[in-house]
Amino acid sequence: MLRDAHHRIIDYVRLSVTDRCNLRCTYCMPEHMHFVPSAALLTDQEIITLLEILAGNGISKVRITGGEPFLRPQLLPLLEKIKAIPGINTISITTNGVLTHSYVHDLKALGITKVNLSLDTLQPERFRQITRRPKFDAVMLTLKNLLAHDMQVKINVVVMEDVNTDELLDFTALTAQHPISVRFIEEMPFNGQGHAFSGIRWNYREILQYIRSRYDLYKLSDAPHTTALHYGIPGHQGNIGVIPAYSRTFCGSCNRLRISATGSIKTCLYGTDVLNVRDMLRSNAGAPALLEAVREALQHRAANGFEAEKQLVHLPESMSVIGG
Repeated sequence: MLRDAHHRIIDYVRLSVTDRCNLRCTYCMPEHMHFVPSAALLTDQEIITLLEILAGNGISKVRITGGEPFLRPQLLPLLEKIKAIPGINTISITTNGVLTHSYVHDLKALGITKVNLSLDTLQPERFRQITRRPKFDAVMLTLKNLLAHDMQVKINVVVMEDVNTDELLDFTALTAQHPISVRFIEEMPFNGQGHAFSGIRWNYREILQYIRSRYDLYKLSDAPHTTALHYGIPGHQGNIGVIPAYSRTFCGSCNRLRISATGSIKTCLYGTDVLNVRDMLRSNAGAPALLEAVREALQHRAANGFEAEKQLVHLPESMSVIGG
């Protein structure tokens, strides 16, 4: 079992399988992003070896992220191998949906039914402006296919002042007819653009107050360690959530490690890289040494995101670098 310096059990890994993306969302990635060489990425075997070590020490949940994970060659065979690791009980995926529609059937066949779909607008032209790519129809096709296959869908909406706040009620309306969870996320400073962001203005309280102007919300029970506060609406099949990504109200129960596509580990979203497991794997350090390094890193974990942020010299170039 892995525990951090504050006696929190760590049983969840967010694993980025690529730094590449086919969108250039303004809050996430610069237009001219510099990607690392493919040889610098964790190989399939390195990923499996790493997860086997971690699963043998209490990691039971893995979320696959990017970049855009479906840009990684042969992702499905990799997922199948991860699924076979003893101790890994849940695999979920975060995707932008551009390529995902053709993989939905295969994901369901593998037993991977939890998909987070990043979608910040329901308007095609605004989608192009936010993502700098004309791929709205492809994403909506993915959403349709996910629902047709009875997948557990969460739509992640980054709330940006003067960009998409006028659509909060439209997104909420989706939950009337569809069993989905729409999660509104506070904007964060990792945008790679060098300009200010609206996280303080549109915090989770402001978001909830705005939605309450139209809908009668009631509080739902939140699962342990969740980053979202969930609310139901009478008569709706789905629900909404707010994620205080900038306010960081969930830090006290954080149970996760973040592993980048190049093997860097973060013990906190707002913290610095504390260890590179790719380098250890390639130097044949061995499972005991790698596990001890992870345990040691956890013993220096900050109590919360505010404390971790104080240790940063500068913010990461973009959200994509830290796996979303």
